[in-house]
Amino acid sequence: MVVKARLFVAKVSSKVATQLSKIGPGAGKNIPGYVFSKVGGKQSVSDIAKDLKLGSVLITGTNGKTTTTTLLIKLMSKDLQIRKSFENNTVHSIITAILNQKGDLGIFEYGIRNLEYGIPDTVQKLIDPIGVVYTTISEEHTVVNGVKNPFLSYYRAKILLSKEMTDGVIVTNCDDPRTAFIGISKNDIPINYYGIECDDVVDLLGSTVKCPNCGELLEYSKHTLNHRGVYSCKCGFKRPEPDVKLADIEFNEDNWKLHIVGDLFNYFASKNVQFDVNVVVPPFGFHNIYNILASVTAYVTFTPKLDNIEKNIMDVFNNIDMSFVPPGRFEVIKYNGKNIGMGQGDNGDAVSINVNLMNQYIDGDLEFIYTTPDAEEDDIFNSHYEVIKKINPKHVIVIPGRKSVEKAEEYCNIIKKDFDSVDFYPISYENLDERISKVAELAKNSSYDNVILTGCGEEFAFWESVKRNFD
Repeated sequence: MVVKARLFVAKVSSKVATQLSKIGPGAGKNIPGYVFSKVGGKQSVSDIAKDLKLGSVLITGTNGKTTTTTLLIKLMSKDLQIRKSFENNTVHSIITAILNQKGDLGIFEYGIRNLEYGIPDTVQKLIDPIGVVYTTISEEHTVVNGVKNPFLSYYRAKILLSKEMTDGVIVTNCDDPRTAFIGISKNDIPINYYGIECDDVVDLLGSTVKCPNCGELLEYSKHTLNHRGVYSCKCGFKRPEPDVKLADIEFNEDNWKLHIVGDLFNYFASKNVQFDVNVVVPPFGFHNIYNILASVTAYVTFTPKLDNIEKNIMDVFNNIDMSFVPPGRFEVIKYNGKNIGMGQGDNGDAVSINVNLMNQYIDGDLEFIYTTPDAEEDDIFNSHYEVIKKINPKHVIVIPGRKSVEKAEEYCNIIKKDFDSVDFYPISYENLDERISKVAELAKNSSYDNVILTGCGEEFAFWESVKRNFD
């Protein structure tokens, strides 16, 4: 009786919070869930999670979470009404979506920076998902709330989101050794792997990482994107075979034609289903190929309706445009005869993705306008710098991307040791409008036909503002 009363009070409190939150920023994405969990406690969160008759699917990773979630929502909405949450990816936004929306299945983006703030094992127990989808895991978020966050701790937090699942399916990227290892280590529930299985997607800038099983450097026979590819280790760990794969791709100037095939386990049918589709999408970079594969694999895994799988996949992707890409993300525009690539790249994986997309347009010398990480973010700079050295720009411009101008200058001095032509613009964070204007001006007035502008900086406050200078 006490539990039911507490649940009732928590629901009433969250409704009040929903109305109040609409007055200010956030529009109810986070506050109602926070109020509900504080008033109702953990048991109440578990109780309202059961309102989802079919359960919920959580999407996590370092990059690609928002795009994969957005695409999965488009696909799953073809079959049934869903409750959803993306971009504001906390447990409180998940609770808010469950409380304020209707639908039998939940599709929720869930970001995890560390164990303390991400509480992945707690979230898994409270939400009890039928699925966890992993995009890719790379080194990012080395500092959380001013505290150094070792990468292994970050990786362990990702693992814990699915470690204690006893029912459901894990969907994971077999081309990424770190996410593949999560699947290989979890042998008590079905695992559906996705990956690239054609020779046309090759990353010449690809990086090598340590084996998640034994710690030795992996051997790669092919890189598809950064540390993703075909790999193996002397300890026996190797890339699993994909259940959903990109079998072929045709690159055209205006579109890409993808051939995707699958033979994978469907949770609700408790059996394998097969599909074979050809879709035409915008030429938006190799990373979005992975996001498509992740969303398609998750859709076929968790849809309760099997009759129109191929039709729904083709309907969604044959009609998609660049508007689905989240604000601030990297894109290449034409400006006065120049190819200018610009957008967020808060970690080495993201910058490498951006460079690979830019590489498709480069014909001649390149200028790199680099916005730096902050103090205590040397790991991010080091991964950025490895990519910068591989692309070997003719000219480098360094601008602070975060608060510390002093640290940005320190990073610039490191770059000057390897490059002859480097300029530094020490514009403070307090003068953000000046920083935005200067970055746009430098790109517009560049003497180079190819300019890439990427690194650290807030998605909305910085990158979208820079892009508006080119409208």
